[in-house]
Amino acid sequence: MSTELESTRRALRDAVAQAERAAELARLLDAAQARLAEAEHSVEEARALAERLGEAEAALEAERAAADKLRRELAEQRFQAEVANWKLSSIKVARWNRLGDAIKSGKSNPVRLAKGLRGAAKPVKRPSAPKRKPITQATAKEERPGAAYQATTSTRTLGGASFKLKPFRVPTGPNTRPHITAAVIADPHAEALLRYEWRQTTGFTPRDFARVLPLEVPHLLVVESVTEGPWAEEITGEPGEGIRALLAWCAERGIRTVFWHTKGPVDAYAATAQLFEHRFTGDLSVPWPRLQYGIQPRVHNPLPLAGGRIDRVLTLDQLLPGHLTYPDVLTSYRWPAAADCPPGTPQWRLAEIAACGTPIGTEADSRRAHVALRRAYQMGTMTERVDELLETVGLPSARATLETSVLLPITDPHLVEHGLAQVARQTGVAQVIVIGPPEAELRARDVLPDLDVVYRRPHPSMSEGAMLAAGLDLCEADLVAVMDPRDVYGAHYLADLRRAFLFSTADIVGKAAYYAHLRKPQATLLKQPEAEYAYLPEIAGATLLARRNALREIGFADLSEGWDEVMMRQCRTDGIRVFSADRFGYVRVRDEDRWLLGAAQLVEYGSAEPHALI
Repeated sequence: MSTELESTRRALRDAVAQAERAAELARLLDAAQARLAEAEHSVEEARALAERLGEAEAALEAERAAADKLRRELAEQRFQAEVANWKLSSIKVARWNRLGDAIKSGKSNPVRLAKGLRGAAKPVKRPSAPKRKPITQATAKEERPGAAYQATTSTRTLGGASFKLKPFRVPTGPNTRPHITAAVIADPHAEALLRYEWRQTTGFTPRDFARVLPLEVPHLLVVESVTEGPWAEEITGEPGEGIRALLAWCAERGIRTVFWHTKGPVDAYAATAQLFEHRFTGDLSVPWPRLQYGIQPRVHNPLPLAGGRIDRVLTLDQLLPGHLTYPDVLTSYRWPAAADCPPGTPQWRLAEIAACGTPIGTEADSRRAHVALRRAYQMGTMTERVDELLETVGLPSARATLETSVLLPITDPHLVEHGLAQVARQTGVAQVIVIGPPEAELRARDVLPDLDVVYRRPHPSMSEGAMLAAGLDLCEADLVAVMDPRDVYGAHYLADLRRAFLFSTADIVGKAAYYAHLRKPQATLLKQPEAEYAYLPEIAGATLLARRNALREIGFADLSEGWDEVMMRQCRTDGIRVFSADRFGYVRVRDEDRWLLGAAQLVEYGSAEPHALI
């Protein structure tokens, strides 16, 4: 009897425990669904705000265009009034008009008539004809890069059909080296590549450089082999007086001078180039130091157009009709599903298209597009090119770096080897902070011999958030990454993620779109594929890469689960921008995850690595 009673009691206890677990699971499911609904609502709000911002910017541009039109009309009316006054003055001083006045005033007085005729016979200088004056702007000239450098053509025509585009907004900064000022004479393409590398002065002419440049004396003069504009005749063939005067002005002030040959036969510019202290070229047949076009991350990046892409593959001629300005070209780069480029397309053009996330070929393949984007950046950015230029001419190229400290909290001794292996794959890591069991220290120094390894043993009661907070105080690099030893990180994970800091204005970068693998069902999932390359309310904590100073201001919540959600809420409260990068290079690995099953789409039953690690 007692045995049956004990069995009944155990059964009741098990039933109560199961009921409690079921209630807890139901509560967690409700909380997860509430968080999902909140995230979806936040995404919709962000999209609505982006739409309103785009409409406001369009309205502002329309107002500016109307004001410019009125300014031009007023200037034309003033010019026509000056022309009328000039014509009247010319008539008054004309000899026949003065003879008529003398005859009329002296017809009753012979002496006055004689004097008047003698005066009318003398030559009188006619007034100079008026000239059209440059139209003055309503406000002072904006000096930030891109401020007056925006797309103007918002429509494209394909097969007789017209398409309305929302133009790519050329960013106004920031500058990579604000301590250097450069005076630059360049065509629009080269100017777009250089404008973010320093404080740039452009628009001066052979007639006004002596008035314009002293307003902010440059450290450097860079002259490209331009083919249009007021300087083209000055630098082709025999050097003109204007370019000689400009170089003499620079020599008097110790300003370094650089000639950059980018196009045209070098013989046409050779005489002028010899007057410069330094000469560079992109032509492999010319025996000068190399300075080739590179990717400019501020404008050559995968940030999408507001209206998205057209579902068509375009030829290069369809993509880039001849009338486009370079800001309009930057819009076109982002428009098609893919670009079919013919053999012989310049390498720099292919790199720029690929850097904007557009697949090159006859199919829209996101995996190939991501690899091509990565390779375009690996070929060299304009920032790296300018580093080489400044080193050659003897100017300091100090700029912010993207060196990274990695925070690796290990709560399970069985994950030591796997976690360290994920860090060992990465490039650009200067320091790793390992917080875990004692055996992690020696293994970290063996596995990561070239890195600065800092080890701390956590207190048994420390949460994961507390471990991260303690490790953050030890970080020394400009960027700080958090890596989860349970997950899988590809060899290009950190390099791809760091790239977002070159073109976004975020303080925190990570992934809201990513692959996940659940071991028990052997399922591979894809979460939020539409969340690539966008500013969003939150990203996954295991993919966090942040500026160290911003991360110190926010801090880590003392939680083992959900510290990232608390951080993202704090970012929204403090107005800290969070950017979601691409979906590749990372796999979230769990035994099971009911929330992911309901919030992500099934890719297949099998490994996630072939999909994610490219």
